[in-house]
Amino acid sequence: MRILVVEDESSIANFIRQGLSEAGYAVDVASDGQEGLAYALAAEYDVLVLDIMLPYLDGLEVLRETRRQGLKVPTLMLTARDTVDDRVSGLDAGADDYLVKPFAFPELLARIRALLRRPPLQTGTTLIVGDLEMDTVVHQVRRQTRPIELSPREYAVLEYLMRHPNQVLTRTQIGEHVWNFDFYNESNVVDVYIGYLRRKIDRAGDAPLIHTIRGVGYCISEHGDHA
Repeated sequence: MRILVVEDESSIANFIRQGLSEAGYAVDVASDGQEGLAYALAAEYDVLVLDIMLPYLDGLEVLRETRRQGLKVPTLMLTARDTVDDRVSGLDAGADDYLVKPFAFPELLARIRALLRRPPLQTGTTLIVGDLEMDTVVHQVRRQTRPIELSPREYAVLEYLMRHPNQVLTRTQIGEHVWNFDFYNESNVVDVYIGYLRRKIDRAGDAPLIHTIRGVGYCISEHGDHA
């Protein structure tokens, strides 16, 4: 899953980036409102973590503009101000949640997971494709009764596929979503990780779930017509 953090305090931004990266998320960081808005409009994010007090454009302006542009990305507002009026302003501007500084990182992580469970992504905590299940809370994957051990990056690729079942995803979509703006789309890193996943998920005797769409990318589906 890919997250955009817009925060002008570098210590807080680095703290959030490190924690989210260690949790398996791809993270982009912008340090002011104008840069944050440009990032939000340039890529597909699953969650926007947005500070209110920002240079150039404040967080509320950034949020209002993303909503005017039709972006429905779930948005968590960060602020040092804890008045009712501040919370109302953020929610009225289109925010989905609100977290007051200072905050504990586990709470931030839990709130992000809660936002990811909302439509249009998925309403539950378990993703299911055929006989493959992923528990997005405890990061456990199993096929039938067999547990599957995945690295954080393998998990991130599989989660992105499973949140878009029966959809053809290009290598660029997968790469930019899992590796952020540092992804180089001429690299074969996506193919490499798809290979890792297939060896762990589509073992001999199991119906293949991850399908190659020649010249386009990949699709996860229990139906064999994508193969």
